[in-house]
Amino acid sequence: MVLPCRQRLACRNLPFEAWTEVLGTERLTGALLDRLTHRIHILEANGESYRLRESRRRLRQRPAARTNETET
Repeated sequence: MVLPCRQRLACRNLPFEAWTEVLGTERLTGALLDRLTHRIHILEANGESYRLRESRRRLRQRPAARTNETET
């Protein structure tokens, strides 16, 4: 029997070693990761987060925008 190909995408900002803290037990974490990582490709993106960088940029600009509003 051939099962249809299904695509899944899981994103997490924690390394696999830290998942036990989230899920509670090593046994549950091991079982979940075993199923998630069976026949997959793991892509690790190391570097600055685009969303975090943009959020910081917006926070830096916010006080300047408020002072301009009060001056008009």
